[in-house]
Amino acid sequence: MDLFSSGASLRPIPLRDGDLAWLEQLPLPWPNHEVLARLIADTAWREETVVVYGKRHLQPRLSAWHGDKAYRYSGLNLAPLPFTPLLDTIRQAVEAVTGRQYNSVLLNYYRDGRDSMGMHSDDEAELGSEPAIASLSFGATRTFILRHKTTKETVKLPLSDGSLLFMAGAIQRHWVHGINKTSKPTGARVNLTFREII
Repeated sequence: MDLFSSGASLRPIPLRDGDLAWLEQLPLPWPNHEVLARLIADTAWREETVVVYGKRHLQPRLSAWHGDKAYRYSGLNLAPLPFTPLLDTIRQAVEAVTGRQYNSVLLNYYRDGRDSMGMHSDDEAELGSEPAIASLSFGATRTFILRHKTTKETVKLPLSDGSLLFMAGAIQRHWVHGINKTSKPTGARVNLTFREII
């Protein structure tokens, strides 16, 4: 498969104060279930401790950082692991669809519905003033929540298996986002957020 001539294109999602777009299925040389299994099995997952409002907490998910540069958020200093051949192929597919380049990826492993992501903005200085972040999901569908910092407007998007969500423009300045816990029986999900560390 020639990833660079796949014909896949992002569909804009109307949103005030930011750019948001969506692709239902990122074209890859392997089926989604195979990518998910390989990511779970081959990634050096870590359970990190973060500082939130001055208190230390175990993150309610597993994570891994791959790329060219270190990354710091919530009191964490993440030293990068190199891109694997699998991650590099996925990165090329994401770059072909979004038209942006990425030198790093944060992987998050949601083992079941008890794993979550608190509301936050990806607004660290090393991401630049208007970062482009491509969020790719494999496995169980989870609801992605966006909340405007001023108007409190809320947008909910189901991030399904193989889907790509692209955030750019001023979105990190004006919105927070996260994924809540759920009591519904939920399978494993791996999310990859590709970004450019300046």
